[in-house]
Amino acid sequence: MDAVAWGRLIEALALMMVLEGLLPFLSPGRLREALLLVVRMDDRSLRLLGLTSMVLGVLLLYAMRP
Repeated sequence: MDAVAWGRLIEALALMMVLEGLLPFLSPGRLREALLLVVRMDDRSLRLLGLTSMVLGVLLLYAMRP
C-alpha cells in the first residue's frame, strides 16, 4: 500500500471511531439498553446482524466509488 492508501485507511478508522462515540456521548442510557439486547441475542441472530452490516457497508462503499 502506498502512503495515500494508508492515509485513507487511517481517515476511515478515525471516522468510524467518531461515529461509534456518538451514541455513548449523546445517550449512554440507550446504549446500555441496546447492549443488553445484543447480549440476549442468540449466536445465529448476532452473526446475521454482523453479516448484514458488512454487506451493507460493502454495498455503500461500492456505490460511492467514482
